Amino acid sequence: MSFLIRLVVNGVALWVASLLLDGIHLGGDADTTTKVLTIGAVALIFGLVNAIIRPIMMVLAFPLLILTLGLFTFVVNALMLSLTSWLSDAVGLSFTVDRFFWDAILGALIITLVSMVLSVVLPDGKNR
Repeated sequence: MSFLIRLVVNGVALWVASLLLDGIHLGGDADTTTKVLTIGAVALIFGLVNAIIRPIMMVLAFPLLILTLGLFTFVVNALMLSLTSWLSDAVGLSFTVDRFFWDAILGALIITLVSMVLSVVLPDGKNR
């Protein structure tokens, strides 16, 4: 159950980022069902990237994280978003991030904020 909740949180966060930023495109001009399925698939890829690749990147970036007092985390998150865009394109999903610096970094910030808010509001399955 917790996996499904995380998937929904990631999907909503990606959707909100695509609504707020012109440089992040999710779902294209497809009908609602196709858009929802695309959001779900991209959220799954984003979750897998964050679960597998992000910890490795955080260890490799540890000196920069210390040097920047943790602000380099935004760059790592933007890299994960760009990697998700690349993988989504590779499997034929309609998710693109136009520019790394502004679109990916602001998108990562929006996704982080939306995920934090939704994680507080939604149950995580551990409180039962």
